[in-house]
Amino acid sequence: MSSARARGPLARRGRYLSEPGRQGQRRAPIRVCSAQALQFHHWPAKAAGKASVNTVNPAAAGDEAAILGAVQASRAAAAAGRMNESDQLLVGAAQRAPNHPAVLNELGVRMMARGAAEQAHTLFVRATTADPKHPSLWANLASSLKALGRRTEELDALEKALELEPRHLSSLLQKGQYYEEIGELRNAARTYQNALAVIAPGSEPAPAVRDVLAHAREVVAKDQAQLLAELAQPLAAVRERYGMGQRRFDACLEILMGRRVAYHSQPTWMYFPGLPAIEFFERADFPWLDGIEAATEQIRAELLRVLVSDREGLQPYIDFPASMPLDQWRSLNRSRAWSAYFLWNQSTPNQAHLARCPATAKALEALDVPRPRIPARAPTAFFSILEANTKIPPHTGVTNTRATVHLPLIVPPDCGFRVGGTTREWVPGKAWVFDDTIEHEAWNLSDTPRAILIFDVWNPCLSEAERELVRAATDAYVRYYALPPGSTL
Repeated sequence: MSSARARGPLARRGRYLSEPGRQGQRRAPIRVCSAQALQFHHWPAKAAGKASVNTVNPAAAGDEAAILGAVQASRAAAAAGRMNESDQLLVGAAQRAPNHPAVLNELGVRMMARGAAEQAHTLFVRATTADPKHPSLWANLASSLKALGRRTEELDALEKALELEPRHLSSLLQKGQYYEEIGELRNAARTYQNALAVIAPGSEPAPAVRDVLAHAREVVAKDQAQLLAELAQPLAAVRERYGMGQRRFDACLEILMGRRVAYHSQPTWMYFPGLPAIEFFERADFPWLDGIEAATEQIRAELLRVLVSDREGLQPYIDFPASMPLDQWRSLNRSRAWSAYFLWNQSTPNQAHLARCPATAKALEALDVPRPRIPARAPTAFFSILEANTKIPPHTGVTNTRATVHLPLIVPPDCGFRVGGTTREWVPGKAWVFDDTIEHEAWNLSDTPRAILIFDVWNPCLSEAERELVRAATDAYVRYYALPPGSTL
């Protein structure tokens, strides 16, 4: 199962954070790259009480928290529009610790806000000298150098920040702006792309960088369009020689261009190294699918009879004990919103169900269908019923030694299925095979149930010897722990 991401990188910016928006007596932000604006970094309150910093004339250890507290109080007063109080607090901190990097940095920010770039530069130089290990101070120094027109030194300061923290978002954005402003648009786009990659999916960017990020996305999109135009002719020549059906390369190109996420096999139990992470396998690898698809009408008829005469045989597909963490399965656990009518359940045949579905059983038991046979584990085959307006959350399967087959039987509109970066719609009677250890999800947004036949087969990339070894190892593992059929591995 997938796990929730930690907070994004904008929540971990080190000890200097973006300047808060001010009320009342508002000062103009530093302008960069057209109308885009980046604000400066401050020493946050959480740094108080941490390890002491290297200063030319260090304050006594007992004064560290008081100095940082005064700086934070000054910022809070400024944010509330009480500028006289803010200035008095900052002056007091400067008198008490004139060489403290947090004080020097805050004074530099104030000077930049007042248009005094030369004074700000002097203060930022002193701050980076006192505390050279924090990228945000170097980013602020770069901003002052930019204001002074000292562009080569600006780039040097940004490189220093990125040496300390290669994923420092503000420095990457400033570096992208630098390249853009000197006319190196391709370098700008690549740098912006690195900056955008820092931001975790779903995280909320800080207000100070939202407009800059929007601009960065525009630059990257324009650059990618130009690159694709450059690639069109040489790729067209190759495709003409070898045919247009190059699905793996197309996915490669989409990942290279940042238009697709690269997904990998993440089984919840057994991972077999060396197997390619294939979202949907090529149809040609499974010639026996023709026989399964040919039986679609009979299989569907048996399902419809089951839904009328044996609904009691349906059971919730998700059935975790109360002692297990439910994570994304909480709403579906022990719910018939996603139910299963098992023909085989982890190697155990349900004879009553098989008797009701002889055509389905015959199709699955054909000699050329490579179903795994492992006591208490495999095979599994069932009718999967997804009720109206139900979503199956992103998750991964148990082992990449098997592949999963879907034969769609009843598919209303507004249903879909995603494996990794590929989304497809089920078509009744058209089967596919996928690797369920790659993150996948499904949805039925219609007003009627969706029904498909699901069963497992060996991963076609395994040799016969590897299948035998996996079978023996799994069987021994299950017997060693005395795991009953259906238990979680």
